[in-house]
Amino acid sequence: RHTLWRRMVAAPPQPSLQLDLAEPAELELTEATADFSQEGWPVEKAIDGDPSAQSGWAVSPQFGKPHYAIFKLKSPISLPGPKMLSFTLVQSYGGKHTLGRFRISATTAAAPPRALPQWIHEILAVAAESRSAEQRAELARYYWAQSAAGEALRNQIAQWETGIKEIRKQTPSTPIMRELPADKRRVTQTMIKGNFRVPGETVEPALPAAFHPLPAAAPMNRLGLAQWLVDRENPLTARVAVNRLWAQLFGAGIVVTEEDFGTQGLPPTHPELLDWLAVELMDNGWDLKDILRQIVSSATYRQSSSPAPEVLQQDPNNRLLASGPRFRLEAEMVRDQALAISGLLSRKQGGAPVYPPQPPGLWRAAFNGERTWPTSSGDDRYRRGLYTYWRRTVPYPSMAAFDAPSREICTMRRISTNTPLQAFVTLNDPVYVEAAQGLARRIVSQGGSTAEERCAFVLRLALARPPQTEQVERLTALYRSERDHYRQDAKAAVEIATEPLGPAPAGCDVGELAAWTVVSNVILNLDGVLTKR
Repeated sequence: RHTLWRRMVAAPPQPSLQLDLAEPAELELTEATADFSQEGWPVEKAIDGDPSAQSGWAVSPQFGKPHYAIFKLKSPISLPGPKMLSFTLVQSYGGKHTLGRFRISATTAAAPPRALPQWIHEILAVAAESRSAEQRAELARYYWAQSAAGEALRNQIAQWETGIKEIRKQTPSTPIMRELPADKRRVTQTMIKGNFRVPGETVEPALPAAFHPLPAAAPMNRLGLAQWLVDRENPLTARVAVNRLWAQLFGAGIVVTEEDFGTQGLPPTHPELLDWLAVELMDNGWDLKDILRQIVSSATYRQSSSPAPEVLQQDPNNRLLASGPRFRLEAEMVRDQALAISGLLSRKQGGAPVYPPQPPGLWRAAFNGERTWPTSSGDDRYRRGLYTYWRRTVPYPSMAAFDAPSREICTMRRISTNTPLQAFVTLNDPVYVEAAQGLARRIVSQGGSTAEERCAFVLRLALARPPQTEQVERLTALYRSERDHYRQDAKAAVEIATEPLGPAPAGCDVGELAAWTVVSNVILNLDGVLTKR
């Protein structure tokens, strides 16, 4: 076994070391240790094989002092007779950074020592009885990091650290804001007549005088502002929060203008209810689950969403809450609902945006270099609408048809519209045709053996309630008429049943699958599927 020693006194050296036999042989050096290394230039870089000036060992700022390094051969070499060893020092950093005086030694010791760091030498120079507790702890840590007795423990720790790194890779992180120390904060001054070269008086953070004061003992910073926003003396925050929850559940808030609680907004339809909900939220520690549970378990929410004719005439928008909530799903949910019912929806979370199918040619007018829409394949094709790539100048068309905002400005409230374009989307868009094909295959594989059983299955699946006899009869009649039609037109049956989803499952009658695809298309366009009721 051979270990190489090198002692030098020099200006900041950054050499790399190579070792060769006189005859062709590859000798790999490993386990480089040194008594001192410059930050960013550890001794391991002297044998990393990188010939550039960005790699090497350096000892700045300890110039002119003796230093040494020890290198071990990765594998022992056998020398039956006299051999010539050739040592090559490669100096690639430049002038004034070369070695001064150096010495190279070799040993055949079976377990040559490691180079002790300089700080260990300094501790060992102190008499054992005079060493401080900190110095003794440093020696113990260094010993356990190098000794054979601690190897098993070090291996176990390394496994744990590897596991922790894997967990951290899979765990999403959240950026936070932290206040700078007082001596490092930026000084903010007014600018006389807006001229940054003429600073005026220094200004400090403050709150508008028209509102309630900062809570006692709250700091005048971001934390204090957060405490001020949720202070009991400021019911506005709680009112806005419960009003948005109410709007999510009922389709419209108690204050319809969710984005404006001021004089330009509409007054609350039930002000006492809004105040009671706000107080409940604050009293229960801002527990959103608790307040949601109270709302959805209330008699108001659990009413039928089919109002009596006289009630509908007096209150067509249900502002007085005489019936349960009924409103169309949001744009992303309309698509997700179709994919979920069909069984195609991907449950994958996170990751890069995806490109579900859309009509060709929409991006030809894009203003940057990207003018194509690379339609995603596999699971990415069926991911939730949340992950759809969004270009503000050319938004995803099927979502735009269902009133998805362009995202050019912040939109607190979406206003629903009803247009024939929405029916064109859910009947003909490739995404919804593919969802209908997937639902048809689910009906055939899971719905039972008879047409009536399968119609009842798909109605229960899509509407989440027991099907009515009349609904089953109408759907069965539609299936049978479509089945007879497609059995006479095989080409059309293949097209409607397999494009774009892919070939029909083995042993499946294509005419029958085409008929169920038409039935599924009708199911996905039912009011009960597109509407929360």
